Amino acid sequence: MTSWKLKQTAQCAKCPWRVDVDPHEIPNGYSVDKHAALASTIAAPGALPDPGAPLRVMACHETEDAHCVGWLHHQLGQGNNLALRLRMLSCANAGELRLRGAQHQTFEATLPREAAHATTTPSGNGYTEMPPWQPRRRNEETALDQ
Repeated sequence: MTSWKLKQTAQCAKCPWRVDVDPHEIPNGYSVDKHAALASTIAAPGALPDPGAPLRVMACHETEDAHCVGWLHHQLGQGNNLALRLRMLSCANAGELRLRGAQHQTFEATLPREAAHATTTPSGNGYTEMPPWQPRRRNEETALDQ
């Protein structure tokens, strides 16, 4: 498999996956229709990919040619996007992903709501280092398995 690199590894300041970001304040304006259409990028947890099917990804709202780091974090973690995990095996800089603050736990939580978002105060440069992403080994247990 040919190695490739993510164009962006740091989560942007206005990423809608951040709990403290109001989606109405993202650059280039907010669109209810575009936001709803992004649901097609969320894999059913643990679903096996269809052979030959394209991998639908969420692009960063600041650029069209970079993955959304918040989306990557969700789909590689609790989103359990198996097709993405397989693709990331050949990503040379997957271990360099950095988040800013608390993250939404579900796609639905990224949708606008009337109540004010909780805020967090970042420390240092505002980034949280993520442990390098590694595929789970066969028979390896996690807190989710218990």
